[in-house]
Amino acid sequence: MASKAPPRLFEPLTLRDLTVAHRLWVAAMCQYSAVDGVPQPWHLAHLGSFAIGRAGLILTEATAVAPEGRISSSDAGIWTDEQAGAWAPIVGFVHSQDVPIVVQLAHAGRKASTKPPYLGRGYQPPEEGGWETVGPSPSAYGRLPAPRALTKPEIAVAVELFVAAARRSVAAGFDGVELHAAHGYLFHQFLSPRSNQREDEYGGSFENRARFLLEVVDGVRAVLPAGMPLFVRLSATDWVEEGWDGADSARLAPLLEERGVDFLSISSAGNDHRQEIPVGPGYQLPLARQVRAAASVPVGAAGLITSPVQAESAIVDGATDVVLVARQFLREPGFALRAAAELGGELEWPRQYRMAKFDGSIP
Repeated sequence: MASKAPPRLFEPLTLRDLTVAHRLWVAAMCQYSAVDGVPQPWHLAHLGSFAIGRAGLILTEATAVAPEGRISSSDAGIWTDEQAGAWAPIVGFVHSQDVPIVVQLAHAGRKASTKPPYLGRGYQPPEEGGWETVGPSPSAYGRLPAPRALTKPEIAVAVELFVAAARRSVAAGFDGVELHAAHGYLFHQFLSPRSNQREDEYGGSFENRARFLLEVVDGVRAVLPAGMPLFVRLSATDWVEEGWDGADSARLAPLLEERGVDFLSISSAGNDHRQEIPVGPGYQLPLARQVRAAASVPVGAAGLITSPVQAESAIVDGATDVVLVARQFLREPGFALRAAAELGGELEWPRQYRMAKFDGSIP
């Protein structure tokens, strides 16, 4: 009898000098628990639990490159050396479990200065600890106030903020950097014609709207070690008419690849409050498939993937190279260990937990 083929989900993936043991990764999840941008013990416990559970790779929450780039005043950052220093022991613990960790660098643009969810969301005005927001154009998101349009010199400063954050990320020991160009944050605001009404070289045509992101990609790639991978997360569609869509993302993907991006994480939505999202299990897999066909770098997909069989099928069917999971890892930090057991993959439990893995040897 022919032996059963090993699960595709538990095949390794190599990105430059980084080899990831398997393809079930932890997606970025905001925790709203930092103090002045400095990650806290909560972040060590939160991210460390996924390393103990043997996730293939862990992405941090959206980590701001400037104070005004935070989604809320409780977001983590890496715009200071103190913040980078606080990330270092978290990175060290994750590495102690032989799991890589990638920092997600972000600027929220017009969606910044909001209240953390436990305070009710909505805009947090300056008199309550918030700040003035910025964006490509003075166009508001939903009920949030209209941002101030960035000047061209300020765009140049924003590029340098990402570059400086990337340098700190290298110093903190991260295994890679992801630029968060999804979910209606600053890069996405520049990309989408729904939020970018500029009339200079950063607005109008596709090439102009992509310029800011591509400038940051060039700047960050230049300061990363040659063997360190660079990721970009995209909202592949706005889910609104005359917005950014799958065809745009497929057009952008090879441009990112040409500039040294090694992995594309595919999500969607977040840039227009009128979005109509066809939510359902694996609803973003067709978007990942479309982008995957346009470039040769690996892609990852997220979106209501909650079972090992579902994750395996997404890879076997050719929709994605990596499955990114958020909520299920919150419910079950050892999700990857269970997936390996159910699918027949090989994952080594932490030595401290091996007594919990029944192998028939204990009466």
